[in-house]
Order: sequence, then C-alpha cells, then structure tokens
Amino acid sequence: MDSAVVVGAGVLGACVSYHLARAGVRVAVVEAAGPAAGTSGATFSVDVTHLKTPYAYYRLNRQGSEEHRRLAEALDGPAWRHPAPLLQWADGDAAHQALRARALRVRGWGHDCRLAPRSVLRELAPAVAPAACGADEIVVHTSTSWFDAPRFVRTLLDAAVRHGAETHYGVTVTGLTRARGRITGVRAGDRSWRADTVVNCAGPEAARVAALAGARLPLRQVPGLLIESAPLHGDPLTAIIAAPGIDLRPAPGGGVLALSWDIDARLDGAAGPAPRGEGPGPDPRSRFGGLTRELRGRAGAVLPGLARTGTEDARIGVRPVPADGLPLVGEEPGAPGLYHLVSHSAVTLAPVLGRLAAREIATGRAAAELALYRPDRAAPGDVQDENLRAMDERRPRAAS
Repeated sequence: MDSAVVVGAGVLGACVSYHLARAGVRVAVVEAAGPAAGTSGATFSVDVTHLKTPYAYYRLNRQGSEEHRRLAEALDGPAWRHPAPLLQWADGDAAHQALRARALRVRGWGHDCRLAPRSVLRELAPAVAPAACGADEIVVHTSTSWFDAPRFVRTLLDAAVRHGAETHYGVTVTGLTRARGRITGVRAGDRSWRADTVVNCAGPEAARVAALAGARLPLRQVPGLLIESAPLHGDPLTAIIAAPGIDLRPAPGGGVLALSWDIDARLDGAAGPAPRGEGPGPDPRSRFGGLTRELRGRAGAVLPGLARTGTEDARIGVRPVPADGLPLVGEEPGAPGLYHLVSHSAVTLAPVLGRLAAREIATGRAAAELALYRPDRAAPGDVQDENLRAMDERRPRAAS
C-alpha cells in the first residue's frame, strides 16, 4: 500500500498518520478545521484504564497508556503526558463497596492501585478541601496520567510531516471516489485526493463519512461540558480527582479542568450534533450558563482555591460513542479501501490503535490484537465498557 488519505486531525488521525508516514506511506491528512479542533480539543483526557472492561479491553487500554510513555521518549518533544495519581472516593456504603470491589478486581489484573485512608489526601492532593471527602477510605491509582491532547496531536502531526505527510486544513470531505468497487479517495468541493486507502478518523463525524460509502457505523454522539479555570490560587492541584458528581484534573498553565457526568446527562438533545469537522459545538457560556455555573460550583466545593480564580474557558465536546462502547477499527466490508478508526476514550488508546491500524494498512496483514473491534462485529446488545456504563447510568434512559 503506497498512499493513504486520513480524514480527521484528532488524536487517532494524528497517530495513524505518524505511523503510516514512518512506514513510508504517502499520507495526506484532510481536516475540516485544524489540529485537535474538535473532540480532541474538548476532552477530559485522563487515563481511566482502571475502569475498562472486559479484560481484553482493559489490556488494550493499558497498552495504550504504556505506549504514550514510549512515544513521548521517542519524539523527545514538548511533554503531553503528565503522570499524576488518581484518587477516587464514593458517597454511601453501597457505592463505596462497589468502588472497592472494582479496585480489588483491577489490582488482581496487575493494576497499580491501593486502598488508603482519606488522610492521604493531605499528602497527595493538599489543594482538596478535607471536608470534600466524606469517605473513610479512598482508592489511589499510582500509575495514571493526564494528557494535553492538543499538544499530543500537534507533536504527532509535526512528526508525520517530517516523514513526508501533507496536512490540509479547512477541508470538509463531501464525497468518496470509487473505481472498480473500491474506495479510491475523497472529494471536498472541487478538490480531491486519491489514495489506496481512506482512513476514517472523523470522530463524531465518522458515521457521516461512512454513509458517503453507503455504510452505517453504530455510533452515538454524546456531548460533554468542560470548564477550565485560570491558574489556581494557593496549592496547585497535584492529582486527578474522581469524586462523587465531579471529576477534576490539572490543566496546562496551573489551572484545573472539570467535568461532571451528571451535568453532561442534561446536555442530551440540547447541544445538537457536532458541526462538520468535529467542531467544538455551541458556546456553553451563552447557551448553558446555568450548567457551567453549577459545574464550577461543584468544582469549588472540592477545591477552595477556585473561589479566587475565573473560568478561563468553557467548551462542549461531542464524543463518538460506539454502541457497545468498544472501538471500531478495520476496513468497511461493503466498501474496500475505506478503513474506520473510531473510539471513545481515544486519547489513551491512540498510540496503540494508531500503530496497529497503520501496520494493517501498510502491510495488508490483519493484526490479531484488533480482532475484537471490527466494524462488522455482531453487536452484543449491551455496553461492554464499564466506564461507559457508569456514564450512561446518569443519562436519560432514551439516550442509552
């Protein structure tokens, strides 16, 4: 395989482009906006491998987490991976017992976590208000990281360009070209690019790209609200926090990023679909000011230092969520030449999925590690990923 067009310049598009270009494939990246302009620029970007099920999917995420470190060492550029402990606690006995059981399960899988008294918060996260944690016991995950996804994307795309890739921004794919029953390229208005393979990395727009070939991808578009604070006053946040009703992590520049699945559940139907090209969606400060204020209030209850800082940014990202929660990776059976690469939790998975997909595309040999994730697999009828199940429990039944 000599040439590829990659549709989308998010984390998956950047990773597969980098690995394809390194393998000597002529790569053209076409993107409706710019690098990480869509979902990859509006994501919480935390390693949540400990929440992934079934075991095979946990292992894939763990591999992705490990490959982030190796990629960062190989590229030796600006850091996008930031190691930090992840601290979890729950309200109520039933929720705590469920959290404890999950921690013991993943520890049995070899995951680096421990049960600890809440007093460790003073050491690991002094910025957290002591009263914010009502549990006597918390779970500490010690090999986790948060990711600066936009920096990750830019670093990988710059490396791909050094290996000969071309990038074309402001280009919305409006059609696919065919010859002798095979997809042979993309059209964007009066422009076109030919290739041996078209790689569909369009995130929440991936189903639209698939439909251009008469194919259907089982994807949902799930909006999520993020707020980012200005630099925190007092102690900086030094850990990733998964508290009841709120998740927090450090942000570049000393600020804090916050989300809440409970609040996200109330965005359904209001945010609408992602604009073409994975655009960031409506301005939360104008259309969802009440939810933004509520999210900031929840964050401030955990981090008192937020009371003296402003909200630097608020944005809505639209997550591409496969029906069973697992990635969609491989050639479209009804449209040879069209290769899908779509996933929820794509930031953690991007290094391993990008590498394996590029190897398949470049060599024509199937990767056994991807066998469970083919686009034409039989849908099991329920969500396999525990992380996604937990998110869906907070959403209206009709959206799950």
